Order: sequence, then C-alpha cells, then structure tokens
Amino acid sequence: MSFDVARVRKDFPIFEREVNGHPLVYLDSANTSQKPVQVLDVMRAHQERHNGNVSRSVHTLGTESTEMYEGARARIASFIGAGSPDEVIFTKNSTEAINLVAHSAGQFLALKEGDEIVISEMEHHSNLVPWQLLCERTGATLRWFGITDEGRLDESQLDELVNERTKLVSVAHMSNVLGTINDPARLVERARQVGALVMLDASQSVPHFAVDVRALGVDFIAFTGHKMLGPTGIGVLWGRFGLLSEMPPFLAGGSMIETVTMGKTTYAPPPARFEAGTPPITEAIGLGAAVDYLTGIGMDEIHRHEQEITAYALEQLAAVPGVRIYGPASPVSRGGTVSFGVDGVHPHDVGQVLDALGVEVRVGHHCARPVCQRFSVPAMTRASFYLYTTTEEIDALARGLDQVRKVFG
Repeated sequence: MSFDVARVRKDFPIFEREVNGHPLVYLDSANTSQKPVQVLDVMRAHQERHNGNVSRSVHTLGTESTEMYEGARARIASFIGAGSPDEVIFTKNSTEAINLVAHSAGQFLALKEGDEIVISEMEHHSNLVPWQLLCERTGATLRWFGITDEGRLDESQLDELVNERTKLVSVAHMSNVLGTINDPARLVERARQVGALVMLDASQSVPHFAVDVRALGVDFIAFTGHKMLGPTGIGVLWGRFGLLSEMPPFLAGGSMIETVTMGKTTYAPPPARFEAGTPPITEAIGLGAAVDYLTGIGMDEIHRHEQEITAYALEQLAAVPGVRIYGPASPVSRGGTVSFGVDGVHPHDVGQVLDALGVEVRVGHHCARPVCQRFSVPAMTRASFYLYTTTEEIDALARGLDQVRKVFG
C-alpha cells in the first residue's frame, strides 16, 4: 500500500485550524511534532481510568498503571532493536539522557587530565554543553570533528581525533540544522580500536527512519518523545546493559534503591537505578502509543515519504531567487530538515512574514550556534518535515518566500 498522507493528516486534529486567517502549514517538526488523536486518546484514557503511581502499589490502579508503563518500555525497546527492555531508561528528554551519561559514565570512566572526549561542530547544545561541563570538572579535553562546506561531517582527521586518549565519542545521528544523516560506522570502528565508548544523539533520527541500536554498534543513544508524535516531558536513554550496570546513579531518591540504612544505600539494577522518584507515567504511556502509531504505518514508508518531500523542497527552494540552502544539496544521506537564508533579510523577519501567511517555521541558531558560526551567519530559517507534510505545504513555503522578497525589496 502506498503512503497516503491525506489519510494520515486526518489523525491530527491540529490541521483543522487556521493561523492568521490561513490554513495551518506546520513546518517545524524538528522542533516538536504534532500529535495524532491515537496518542491523545491513550493519554486521556489513562488519566481518566487507570491513574496510579508505578512500582509502588499493590492495588488495582497501581498495578494497571505499572503494566502500562512497563508495556510502553517494552514496545520502545523493540522499536529501536534493544536487547532488553531493561536497557531503556525513561528520562524527561534527550537533554537529560545525555546529561545522565555525562554524569554517570563520566564517573564510571574516571576521567582525568589527559583524557579526551570527541564530539562534532554540528551538535545541538544538548550534546555539547554537558561534555564541556564534564571536561571542566575532570580536566579532560574536548575535541571535535568539523563540518565540510557541503554540510557533511568532516572525518578526514578521524584517526588523529579519536586516539588512545579518547574515552568517549558523542555525535548527532542526524543534524537538527543541516539535516545531515551521519553514518557512525567508521567512528564506531575507530572507537573500538582505541577502547572508547560511542554515543549518538538520535533525537532527529529515531522519529524519522528505522534505527536498530545493535546494528549501529554504539553504546548509548538518546532521543525524545515530543519529536516523534509523543508528548513533551518524556525521553529515552538506551545503553548497553553491562555498561548501565556499572554506572552510578544520576539522581537519588525513591524507587532507585535496593536497600537503605541510615549508614549506606545499595542501588537497584537498571533501569530503576536511573529513574528516581515518580516518573512521567502518562507521558511514557503516550510515547508507547506514538511508537505503536509509527510502527503501524512503517518507518520505511515514513522515511520514503520524507525523502520525497525533502527532494521536492530542495528543488522548490533552490528556484526562489536569493535563497541559500545550508547543508547537503541532495536528499542522499539527508533528513527532512532544510535550513536556509534569504539574501538581505534577517531570519526573524522571514519567520514573521511566513507566520502571517500561516506558515510555521523556526528561526534562530536552533540551539546549535557553532553551526551558524561555521557558515558565518547569525541565524538561519529552518523548515522541517514529517509524515504529515505535503507538497502543497512546500508550495506555500515557496510562495511565502516570494512574499518575503516583495516585502523587503
């Protein structure tokens, strides 16, 4: 069965509304995705009929809630090819997941002066600042891959950057600004040669194409629910169970303990060790429903649709005079995120004109300021797509950019 975007859009109530008198054109899914009614209904039903705390109560509501919460964990584990649900840690977002690794794996690795962590110039601040802080705490050195003029990861210095001093490599699986999809195979191979761990920020990949953590061969990945049709306030850290078992807790409190006395505490095994306190229960269940929805459509179908939309968008935007596209010029190894500039017009002005026409894009440095610095611009305008994006919406964006040119001469 071919992908039917019109049918998909009927599941999203928000597309019934208008913005500033125009039909909503939502091109900001890399920021946060819209939610289908199937996810909204599951979350509402849980709150109305099954609300209870998890892993604490023996009464019926607590048991139902725990079963739904752990059921979501199991489905998410299957969705990413994890070896066990116990490898899936619920966090509040990707940022917390990466900070968890920076804190706990940082202690586990006993980082010290002379050790090195390697990231890239295309990282979201969430995969940059935690490593800067870790290096400040430990005396380790932060190093990074550059970006080529085409917006690709520059691996020309791979063997020099990832060396015997390297303890961990953490890079974006897909850039939230350039749309570049990075193949981690060479990084993983080199990291294994020198005994380093590898983490992927998969915030922009897991929502858009099939990700199998065992096939990737990495040690950790982080992703977030609100970019994959789920609610805000829920994210995931996946890690190899053997590593998670060696890592100390990130937060301490209820439900992450094995035994407690006034003098000493021992900790529960993963995942409970890293889920102190009452977790985001309804949000986790909502993310489980989002995974069910994505699985029902098929991640290969979603990726194929997005590649077609991205190819169309690259073609249409390139035809608008004065528009410069940043990142790969073709949809090969590229996701549905296209950042661009309009000659002589600040991105904030571009965004305001487009919003007046009902076209919602994001403007700014996209929490990835070094990327903007790399291309010598203060900010960019970004259009990002998902399974519900249509060619008609791309046409509306192109018409909007023509209007931007008219307004600003």
